[in-house]
Amino acid sequence: MQEGLRMKVLIIDDDVDMTDVLKLVLEGAGFDVVVNNSSIESIAATRYHNPDVVILDLLMPGMDGWEVCKAIRRFSQIPILILSVFSRPGMIEQALDAGADDYLVKPVPRGVLVAHLNGLARRARVELAAAMMAA
Repeated sequence: MQEGLRMKVLIIDDDVDMTDVLKLVLEGAGFDVVVNNSSIESIAATRYHNPDVVILDLLMPGMDGWEVCKAIRRFSQIPILILSVFSRPGMIEQALDAGADDYLVKPVPRGVLVAHLNGLARRARVELAAAMMAA
């Protein structure tokens, strides 16, 4: 994310009601939000929109969130935040092992979600700056 620009977040979830609520909440917090309700189309959407952070659900038809996460990791290091109703440790471990950077359980308070998104974007900017200095 460039200085002075709003953070762009891509929400990937097959639940339209959930993406509508998240979009409303995040736009109200100053984020630019793009929504994709198809797990299969979400890979192309990630490439096209080049978001600063991806919010990804785990259980979706077509490709599940673990598969989507692995597919994104094949071409990008964009921070991925899993937002799921599941809090079982095994599922969280699987998501992190698939390449996710963070995991929150639905429902999550707005302030906690925003803080996690800001932290992921900040960490990504630091890593990018370090990589550019090393090159």
